[in-house]
Amino acid sequence: MQAKYQAIRGTYDVLPAEAALWQKIEGTAREIFGRFHFGEIRTPIFESTELFTRSIGQTTDIVSKEMYTFADKKARSITLRPEATVCVVRALIEHSEMFQNLPQKLYYVGPMFRYEKPQSGRNRQFHQIGAENIGGKKKSSNSRYNS
Repeated sequence: MQAKYQAIRGTYDVLPAEAALWQKIEGTAREIFGRFHFGEIRTPIFESTELFTRSIGQTTDIVSKEMYTFADKKARSITLRPEATVCVVRALIEHSEMFQNLPQKLYYVGPMFRYEKPQSGRNRQFHQIGAENIGGKKKSSNSRYNS
């Protein structure tokens, strides 16, 4: 009997026809972020587990149920990133000499990983485009949007 190889449940292949659409979406996002002076940041796909447990919180569903966590060869706890905000903040702290002037306007594009029950619209590996404006001034609330 021949082995059947397929993508792991909750993941998928982005084939050439669909990849072209992804490239268009990502290109448009980069163009828009550029107009507003956001710089791209690329963080590792995995980080120390402690980074997520300390920042997101031990009792949140993401930390307690949805993270892909494993021990590396030196028995350190490593987690595939379930979201990127924490990773961006860690990079700003680590490379503080590069990011002394606030605000820092950064965006990211990349895969994230959460152990969720695969269903329509939810996968265990998903791609996210996001932006962080760290140290920026808060805008005052606009009463027409408050109910």
